Amino acid sequence: MKKYTNTGSKDTRSGFGAGMTELGQKNENVVALCADLIGSLKFDDFKKNHPERFFQIGIAEANMIGIAAGLTIGGKIPFTGTFANFSTGRVYDQIRQSVAYSDKNVKICASHAGLTLGEDGATHQILEDIGLMKMLPGMTVINTCDYNQTKAATIALAEHHGPAYLRFGRPVVPNFMPADEPFVIGKAIVLNEGTDVTIVATGHLVWEALLAAEALETKGISAEVINIHTIKPLDEEAILKSIAKTKCVVTAEEHNILGGLGESVSRVLALNTPAPQEFVAVNDSFGESGTPEQLMEKYQLNHQAIEAAVERVLARK
Repeated sequence: MKKYTNTGSKDTRSGFGAGMTELGQKNENVVALCADLIGSLKFDDFKKNHPERFFQIGIAEANMIGIAAGLTIGGKIPFTGTFANFSTGRVYDQIRQSVAYSDKNVKICASHAGLTLGEDGATHQILEDIGLMKMLPGMTVINTCDYNQTKAATIALAEHHGPAYLRFGRPVVPNFMPADEPFVIGKAIVLNEGTDVTIVATGHLVWEALLAAEALETKGISAEVINIHTIKPLDEEAILKSIAKTKCVVTAEEHNILGGLGESVSRVLALNTPAPQEFVAVNDSFGESGTPEQLMEKYQLNHQAIEAAVERVLARK
């Protein structure tokens, strides 16, 4: 199998900050809006270098979405930033009416997504956001796996016209995707070729999928690992091509089992080529307070859980 190496663990939100810094230099139409979380969203450099294009809205997320929608009318490309819970659940009506329904070119950028927000607990750990956002017509949904991919996705979104949701996280995680890997919205990346099982993973679970594939290889199981950074539009061709070979699939995500990547893959299978599927996801529950490591273990969102899911799905082939 092809080896991907952790070149130095970093937080994905810093990848977003680096992408915004580069966009600030390259594209004068890019503007940033923040809901009182400059440091958490890594907006510091953008604010310092382009104060005339940075808007501190304060703790008024609904107002931030409305302002962002209005800025697009003048040709600006607004990137909004706050925690994922406040980026989606708190302002869903504003996103639906002012951004999605109106087809406004707003980039909704969300940090601290999923369980790995950690100690802040269930009130802040949104696990429904992918489902909420992918259901909105015309909304592009991206969930990146590491620092390099988050930076690349941020830059790519400035060239993409239309409403988009970019999801990333708080903790330091392995940075393993090549810095020069092209980021193509809607195009999956096959990280490891295999013949026995397809592992389709997104976000923080991509690295865990690679660890699982390495462990499975020692057991004589050949796992194909696909990095799905774009939940919508989903790269159905890549998924179907892989499953045509392996005849079964495991999906892995830091999200509720309802409404996330796994359900999107199930729809693709149902419409094209039904095959056994196992899910690695949070099983219809809220999170709780704990370290990211403790939570990922308790809610079975790690490489051991993926390995166990592979064993189950292989038994169903």
